[in-house]
Amino acid sequence: MKLGLPDDSLPIQEMFEGFFAAESTPVRVRAAEPLGFDAALWRELVAIEAPFMRLSADAGGGGMSLFDTCLMMDQAGRRLASAPLAEAVVALRILGELGGDAARLWIDKIRDGETVLALALREAKPGVAQLVPGGAVAKAVLTFDGNELAIEIPAAPLAAPATLGGSAIGVFEPGKGQRLVISSGADAAKIWAAGIEEWKLLTSAALIGLSKEALAMAAAYACERIAFGQPIGANQGIAHPLAIDVIDADGGGMLLWWTLRAIADGAPDAAATVSMLYWWSVRTATSCVAHSLHTFGGYGLSVEYDIQLYHRRAKAWALVLGDPQAELVRAGRRLLLGETATLPDPGLVDVDFYPPTAGKELADETRALFKRILDPAKHNLVDHNFESHDWDVHRAIGAAGLLYPDWPVKWGGRGADADSTRASLTVWQEVGYAGLPRSTTSMIGHVVQKTAKPELQEEVLLRMGRGEISACLGYTEPSGGSDVFAAKTRAVRDGDDPNAGWIINGAKMFTSGAELASYVILITRTDPDVPKHKGITVFLVPMNKPGIEITPVHTFMDERTNATFYSDVRVEDKYRLGEINGGAKVLAAALTMEQGGGYYHLLIREMADTVAEWARGEQRNGRPLIEDSNLLARIAKAYADSRISEVLSGRVLGSRLAGIPDLAFGPASKVFSTEAFIVDSAELLDVAAPRSLLRGQQGLGLVEKGYRHSTATSIYGGTSEVLRSMVAERRLGLPRSRA
Repeated sequence: MKLGLPDDSLPIQEMFEGFFAAESTPVRVRAAEPLGFDAALWRELVAIEAPFMRLSADAGGGGMSLFDTCLMMDQAGRRLASAPLAEAVVALRILGELGGDAARLWIDKIRDGETVLALALREAKPGVAQLVPGGAVAKAVLTFDGNELAIEIPAAPLAAPATLGGSAIGVFEPGKGQRLVISSGADAAKIWAAGIEEWKLLTSAALIGLSKEALAMAAAYACERIAFGQPIGANQGIAHPLAIDVIDADGGGMLLWWTLRAIADGAPDAAATVSMLYWWSVRTATSCVAHSLHTFGGYGLSVEYDIQLYHRRAKAWALVLGDPQAELVRAGRRLLLGETATLPDPGLVDVDFYPPTAGKELADETRALFKRILDPAKHNLVDHNFESHDWDVHRAIGAAGLLYPDWPVKWGGRGADADSTRASLTVWQEVGYAGLPRSTTSMIGHVVQKTAKPELQEEVLLRMGRGEISACLGYTEPSGGSDVFAAKTRAVRDGDDPNAGWIINGAKMFTSGAELASYVILITRTDPDVPKHKGITVFLVPMNKPGIEITPVHTFMDERTNATFYSDVRVEDKYRLGEINGGAKVLAAALTMEQGGGYYHLLIREMADTVAEWARGEQRNGRPLIEDSNLLARIAKAYADSRISEVLSGRVLGSRLAGIPDLAFGPASKVFSTEAFIVDSAELLDVAAPRSLLRGQQGLGLVEKGYRHSTATSIYGGTSEVLRSMVAERRLGLPRSRA
């Protein structure tokens, strides 16, 4: 897994970051309006060979990779470059691939810094006008009519109507000027088609850059603007929409890299992902600039404020291709109907989303163990809940040292490295065995190893490692919700001796797995007279202590959780984790381990696959339902969400491996993944209605089940509201919005 910017690409990013910051300032962007073309910027771009980056070296260009060209477009998007750069890059690449005297002539013409060759994005049809970005300042337009790829030289400059965001859009009507045919036939069609796909990728990169810059501007303003005695960024009504947007923009950036790698690898879904990426980038930019402008309030409407420049271009750049929703339908056709597409050669893509292959040996051993001990007729391999737990399976895995492979051997683990551990645990998802007590006990065991006294470690860790016992989480309280630092469960000294034990009284809600557990990690208040986060202490309490009562709470998700009550529960001081009133430090590591995208992308994809398979056998208006555009778009959206969920989850691990600072990547992943799970399960339930209302363990029953299961995912492991605040603070630098 390699998700950091490659060393060879860093200078390219830095060069274009400096170039556009200096040469495409807001002053120059405004000066280029209303047309939207900065002639001086164009000359400077030509001088540094920017439009020629993708032109092959044999044709006199830079022969650069699509990855590095997207880095350039990201920076162009951030600074709203007033030049048809994406169009020029694609047009020049097409000419270079076609070759011939006419192509070489126009490549040389563009080098003079005064000539612009525009690109008609739609198939040219005589008498049918189309809007061409850059056409208003172009000497010629590169076109394709379904057979011939030609350069058309207008008899007069193209009309330049007033538009939403400039882009020097010209009204082009084919057949009204000199026409130079460059190539024709199947080869020309393929080169043209690949060029349009490349334009989508380059424009997506620019929109992602635009989105991130707009959010950075909004965040800076939200830190400076004071209202009601505090920065407006401390208001969750401001902070949370921006947090959602930056998660989406980051997801778009990661999806762009994923797409480029998929093209390089020849992945079967690469073409569909190009269309998903383009739709996602347009959708995200629209939301980002809307919320960013809203952050500025009335000032954002003023032409003196830069944010309105971003607001207009977020739409204007993309809509020259048409309705972005059509691209989502196209993604569905490519994904589900086998529609083919010609994709550009991306060159070197030096990023890797795939987890390290190290650990295959341990994964194979884990797989073989499951094969021996799991019986689909006996064990629940469908439900992801505590009820599916089986002690015989748990103990067998523990006896093999594979419950917690990264634990030291002395505590029942294998002392495995992170890659081997990840590979081994991935097999659990592969075979479908949930093993939720393993997950909670793993987290608690890590906390015990770091914060418990040696005698407590000796008491519990080896038994955990062998699969003899499990532990549960005693965090949430009836009145506290996700605010674990608001705990009212009291722990007081049982006597004046500094080594005396403790008496605990209180109640916890949603103590899932308590009926199986031998211990509960319990948050208690030990000093009510200090700020709430400074007055808590954490204990690992044996569940067999007198005074503990477990009351089942059943959910409509067909799961059991529990309310637990603690009445004069006496525990020795050895069960304390960390320092007295130092519970915040103990919880920091535990809460971080809970946050991440998990396996939600797999559940979304499973539901989408299920609906697609069902739709293949259904008819609507005399045609297979799978061909319905609305259905294709909605399934494609679920696939897009699934992929972004996957890449954001991968970023959590990838950033650690690359040593990249963690800007709330775990919380961002969980927020996106769980909210996508909720939305997509509802959408897919709608698509397959009314058949989807029926419960079952397979087919559309998985969608109904997923819909019910999804509702809780944005609550446990940290609610989306809390995690959005963390993203706003750590990713965008906004003020703390929680007391």
